[in-house]
Amino acid sequence: MQMFLRTLAPSTKTIACRTRGNCLRCYATASSLDPRDIRNIALLAHIDSGKTTLTESILHASSYLTAPGSVDTGSTTTDFLPAERERGITIQSASIPVHWKRWTFNLIDTPGHADFGMEVESASRVIDGAVVLLDAVEGVEGQTKGVWRQLDRHSVPTRMIFLNKLDRTGASFNSSLLSMLNHRLHPKPAVLTLPIASFDPQKYDTAEPGIEGIVDLVNWEVWRWKPSNESTYAAAESVSRSPLPLTEEALSTTFESSTKSHPMIAELLPARMALIHTLCDSSPELMDALLELPDKPSPYLMIPKEKLMSALRQLTLDRTILPIVCGAALKHVGTEILLNYVGELLASPFDVTVRDPKDLVAGVRKNAIQKREQLQVLAWKVSWDKRKGWMTFVRVYSGTLNAQSSLINTTNRQKERVSKVMLFYASQPEEVEALSFGGVGVILGLKHTRTGDTLTSMSWNESDAPSTLRSITPPPSVISASVVPHSRSDVEPVQEALQSLARTDPSLRVTEDVQEGQTLVHGLGALHLEIVEGRLKDEWGVKLQFGKRRVTYRENFRNEDPDGVTKESRWERDVGGKHMGASITMTVRALHEDATDPFHHQFVETWGGNSVTIRDKAGELIALPSPDSSAFDNLKFPSTSVVASLLQGISSGLTSSPHTLLPLSYLNITISSFSLDQGSPPSALTAAAAGILRTILMDAGAGRIMEPFVRVKVDVGDETLGKVVKDLTEHGGEIQDLGSGMITDDNEVGPYSQDGLYIPPKWLTPSSSGTRGSEVTASIKRSIHAVAPLARMLDYSSRLRAVSGGQAVFEMSNAGFRSVGEARRIEILKDIGRL
Repeated sequence: MQMFLRTLAPSTKTIACRTRGNCLRCYATASSLDPRDIRNIALLAHIDSGKTTLTESILHASSYLTAPGSVDTGSTTTDFLPAERERGITIQSASIPVHWKRWTFNLIDTPGHADFGMEVESASRVIDGAVVLLDAVEGVEGQTKGVWRQLDRHSVPTRMIFLNKLDRTGASFNSSLLSMLNHRLHPKPAVLTLPIASFDPQKYDTAEPGIEGIVDLVNWEVWRWKPSNESTYAAAESVSRSPLPLTEEALSTTFESSTKSHPMIAELLPARMALIHTLCDSSPELMDALLELPDKPSPYLMIPKEKLMSALRQLTLDRTILPIVCGAALKHVGTEILLNYVGELLASPFDVTVRDPKDLVAGVRKNAIQKREQLQVLAWKVSWDKRKGWMTFVRVYSGTLNAQSSLINTTNRQKERVSKVMLFYASQPEEVEALSFGGVGVILGLKHTRTGDTLTSMSWNESDAPSTLRSITPPPSVISASVVPHSRSDVEPVQEALQSLARTDPSLRVTEDVQEGQTLVHGLGALHLEIVEGRLKDEWGVKLQFGKRRVTYRENFRNEDPDGVTKESRWERDVGGKHMGASITMTVRALHEDATDPFHHQFVETWGGNSVTIRDKAGELIALPSPDSSAFDNLKFPSTSVVASLLQGISSGLTSSPHTLLPLSYLNITISSFSLDQGSPPSALTAAAAGILRTILMDAGAGRIMEPFVRVKVDVGDETLGKVVKDLTEHGGEIQDLGSGMITDDNEVGPYSQDGLYIPPKWLTPSSSGTRGSEVTASIKRSIHAVAPLARMLDYSSRLRAVSGGQAVFEMSNAGFRSVGEARRIEILKDIGRL
């Protein structure tokens, strides 16, 4: 049956593309851009939620691409590494400028897999807004909450949800919105757009999947996409839009059919009213504007969209609401609407020049720009190119960065020279003269800069030195493997390649096992190490193999006394006839594994899960980062200072337990006092701190061994459910749930309330609820949620394939470290050769 939209007929206008040229110079960001029109944003989500597909759709909508690429064919713009195209996943974040109307979006496409969480961590540090994608079939998933916590950690001020894949069978707007509340993403989700599955009302009765249109509740208009005839999942061919009527009578005849009225008609006004009520609850100005309007026609239809948008923007900036828009990126449905709202609602650099009190460096300096004309730049990513050399991705927090300028790295006090300033369109460079305040680009020529370093101009005096911007801390590694060069001649090239790759990927650590005479690489997961091995061979051309994967175990502090163990120690040596001495008073306590411990602070991860504080002259405890991390303030504490030397000794003592030789975690170390004998070098404090820490650990006895665990979600059919559960439990897994999909973290107290919120009905996305009005049909798949030791899950892919006949899929995410029992402790010590 041919359907039509009465209101579209007289005023329909086709949205025509601007130039379809693919000339990079047409997109070069001018240094004179108004920072109010810049949006530094990232796309974040669980794996396979459609981030890269949405990026392609955005590039197509903004006229950068004539035809969008596809993940399936390996032709996307931002997934350009061979491993990315081969596997169909995003491995590294990619930045690309996008021009849309008056705005410039510095868009970062990020990985969804937890093994590449460092890429999300670095991107989250420099963005002012985030678009978090949800798969409308799955709702909130494990890594969705992971990236949300990363956004919280970096105080990203503005966020919005893009509910993707509404064209798929089983997609549910209702269930996805409820999952946001159940997993406590935000207490006030605000639905800005509603999907139209079909303009034929009969398809709502037959529960057919699809999305043909979107109703914009703020601008009060309807968008309609003409489906392609090529295939079910082909991109829509064209789009038209038209305003909706401003009276209830006219609205009731909006969708016309020869047989029955469209079910969406009755939902439009209630949805808009609920949105306005949500905004009025926190916007007195909007409430006053609404009350000033007459009762007839409906004030909810007559209120100007400019007032709605103004209230929306302010409440989004305040994080009072969480805007939600919807679409289907694969069909390019809803992309233009998303871009409009990103420009209207998300923060500009001008809005967030000063972040919150979490941005402290060494507990003293605030991450604020004192002088906007003074150059201050943060390096958020370092990459290597065979032709261009080291490429440093930066964001300009103040001033203007010019080519051929001289900078100083305030993190390590090294001088740097900028050879070129470039914009990168994924893998395609475009040279520019400068980057202005708020800009994101790439610097060539830097030799000593690493991820998280602060760069500034060399024109300031020591008395007016700028603060070091808050750095980027890599997640702790959970798995390691030995590195085996093919021959003796390959040893040096392999070592050089490892150090270079570790500079581009701070989550990759390279250590030497002196006892076994091996080089070890430590990463965030088995897939991470697999990709690292491939990149070393393909990009650096070295000949090597990785040995057996081993997880990283740790040891905690045995003494559970809340007061801990306090020891005053004197260290003395005669070196070359010269006396050296130092005195230290140190207290060591057990650090609780959750963030409720008062000694948890932002630098715990830099110490591998430990807390280190020093009591100052006023008696206040000052938390300090590890001297080996990029968060350490080398300007305030140079490497030759007594504080840096003291912390270096503690760092050395934490690397190896005197009982098991395992790294130590969950220790709270407080230095109450320290002194250095006259004429003694600061290195005496290094030896003294390492010695006293080792003595305390020896006296306390061996602590509990900590083992890394992972959260596992397995989607499996009922016929093999029992076999999969049996395999998990036999390998140390703890089954948490079968099928509900609503597992929350241990520290979550329950879902947010639905009171006062607009929850779309289930039939709005008909394929998720069967025929309209019926109950949700039972799925043929069940979801198993479990927690299991990582060491026993390294071969899970092949095990699951065997027990399920290849019919199950699984996901893993980091669940932290847990203490093990005595039997498992003995098993681990035997496995690592310590027993």
